[in-house]
Amino acid sequence: MNDTINLVDLDSNLQAASPQEILAHALAEHDNIAISFSGAEDVVLVDMASRIKPGLQVFCLDTGRLHAATYEFIDKVRQHYEVDLQILFPDATAVQQLVNEKGLFSFYQDTHKECCAIRKVGPLRKKLLTLDAWITGQRKDQSPGTRANIPVVQHDRAFSRPEEVLVKYNPLVNWTSAQVWDYIRSNNVPYNKLHDQGFISIGCEPCTRPTGPGQHEREGRWWWEEETKKECGLHR
Repeated sequence: MNDTINLVDLDSNLQAASPQEILAHALAEHDNIAISFSGAEDVVLVDMASRIKPGLQVFCLDTGRLHAATYEFIDKVRQHYEVDLQILFPDATAVQQLVNEKGLFSFYQDTHKECCAIRKVGPLRKKLLTLDAWITGQRKDQSPGTRANIPVVQHDRAFSRPEEVLVKYNPLVNWTSAQVWDYIRSNNVPYNKLHDQGFISIGCEPCTRPTGPGQHEREGRWWWEEETKKECGLHR
């Protein structure tokens, strides 16, 4: 598989497939593939994939600003599953320069883009340059303004090596939040205990808060910014 046309055809064929079928295809097609792990959707994928191919590669971005409960969750997943879980860190010099120049909370004035670029996008880019494919937990209904048209499989042009195709799979793209949580409860999948405290979408501690009744899950992220800009740069 080496061109975008093939991926468009594949996406069309996989639109009606179950997440497990999509994962089975991805893991059979690529040896050098990894799951990006951080939240409830991602641990569902880890659970599904570990049943298909134990020992799979999983990576997690440690921004240095995560909730304590998130660090506990990461260790719980490491202990629960037979996976190769790698923790990725941002460049220390870049973080130090940002903090020395602008302080620890510049994102409340400058928007979150600069901080996320250093703490998330940089280490993700470095990791993806070593892979042929990756798997994410994106869902269309996570953010109707920015994720409504996500395909099941795509060419990730933002992070691919020059003149090469980086394949990105989104097996849960057509699932709802309710389906994710039904799977978690039915299969005793570990989850971040912050979910029991009203947090739905969980990111860095200063940029995440619980949501109230009737609020969309993304309203708990970067609440001081305009609604259509609530992406950190990992998905483009």
